[in-house]
Amino acid sequence: MMTTPTDSPDAGHATAVGGVVTIEPMTLIGILGGTGPQGRGLTRRFAAAGHAVVIGSRDPARAEQVAAAYAEVGDVSGGSNRDAAAADLVVVTVPYEGHAELLGSLVEELADKIVVDCVNPLGFDRQGPYALTVPAGSAAQEAAALLPRSQVVGAFHHVSAVRLDDPDLDTIGGDVLVLGEDRDAVAVVCDLATTIPGARGIYAGRLRLAGPVEALTANLIAINRRYQAHAGIAVTDLP
Repeated sequence: MMTTPTDSPDAGHATAVGGVVTIEPMTLIGILGGTGPQGRGLTRRFAAAGHAVVIGSRDPARAEQVAAAYAEVGDVSGGSNRDAAAADLVVVTVPYEGHAELLGSLVEELADKIVVDCVNPLGFDRQGPYALTVPAGSAAQEAAALLPRSQVVGAFHHVSAVRLDDPDLDTIGGDVLVLGEDRDAVAVVCDLATTIPGARGIYAGRLRLAGPVEALTANLIAINRRYQAHAGIAVTDLP
């Protein structure tokens, strides 16, 4: 189910961006940078839920190769990032280093669409992971500035790629914090989160709060390294 506090977006299968998208079986989902761990994990779960998925990459041949590995899961194809951007709803899973350049090149393709930004701007040194300073405040806010005609939503930052891509796990569990400015777009992404078995989409505020959410991923990585786990987030005291 989708959990919506009193000041959150309306619940239900919302239509977003002027009636462009609703989350129903066989919605075409494009994943930019989909050959990486998070992209592959989300591909598995979205395809298993009945959605068609296009894995995008700078190397279309690599994307086609990865897509072939998920042929038994569902309707999965591979191509360029531009091919993935042509989908009904687009998820961004590229490394932060290429985030701005890629989105800036796809402004027209992503116009009038929900764009779900999963990017965590992180660095690593001898002391472990740490959050990078982003001039816009967060990767999601950077995406919103680059894509003024898209509805940018931040989500899926804390869902373990390992657990997502494990075919032996029937349920993933945990909560997906969803941030955005448009109520209908947030509701659509909360619904999308529920297609991951055991997951729950929770409205977590406007995009200006995306920075702490993205940065928290560094803490989870530190936890996982210390305890040899694949920890996620669970929000208590909600129905």
